[in-house]
Amino acid sequence: MFWDRTLYQHPEFKQGARHLAPQAVGQIPWALMTGVALVNSGLSLFESVFMTLMVYAGSAQLAATPLIMAGAPAWVVLITAFCVNLRFVVFSLHMRGYLMHLSRLRRIMTGYFTTDLSYVLFTQRFAHPASSEADRLAQEAYFSGMNFAYWTGWMTFCLIGIGLANAIPPAWGLGFAGILCLLAIQCSLASSRLRVLSAIVAGMVAVLSYALPLKLNIVLAIAVAVVACLMAEQLKTLKARAT
Repeated sequence: MFWDRTLYQHPEFKQGARHLAPQAVGQIPWALMTGVALVNSGLSLFESVFMTLMVYAGSAQLAATPLIMAGAPAWVVLITAFCVNLRFVVFSLHMRGYLMHLSRLRRIMTGYFTTDLSYVLFTQRFAHPASSEADRLAQEAYFSGMNFAYWTGWMTFCLIGIGLANAIPPAWGLGFAGILCLLAIQCSLASSRLRVLSAIVAGMVAVLSYALPLKLNIVLAIAVAVVACLMAEQLKTLKARAT
């Protein structure tokens, strides 16, 4: 990863960091708000810092924290966090061709550092896996540069949010700013009819089932969206065969 000299000395490493940095600025409010939310939910300073370092996923942190503090069963917390980050299963399947030449440990570490933004920007620039060793190194260096820039910024401002949790007023509206950032990423991913369908269905179900306890509306929304997309894809296949 980005501590490997062959990567951080590669020209593509700096290019990846420069490419992501301007767009990652929008994640600063989200990181601050996540740090504030961890402390305000009742977690200690140590627990907040530990969770930030171990669970590198703001949406999963925000979904799991109130469940933990409410005394929800462990399986509910785990399923909720898993469902919130279910998109990364799709990301990893897509990235498989780019990373299979790496060792298992290196792939696991790459998975930890991968974010929505780095995935989107990387796949926009590199539509296909490299075929030569030099090109594979260039792709890995570029991806590592983006992940380094994002991870450093996220951790810095999330820890600042933890440290200043009681000093940042709610009137700053950090939560809304973070939501706008996620919506921007969501819109950039809506590149096909199935993706648009999944977003619409998940959003509608999440709102309609908001009254469910323990944030189970998130689990239900994802499940219904997956079923809807599978049905739509099946209907499309049957229609193609009929013609």
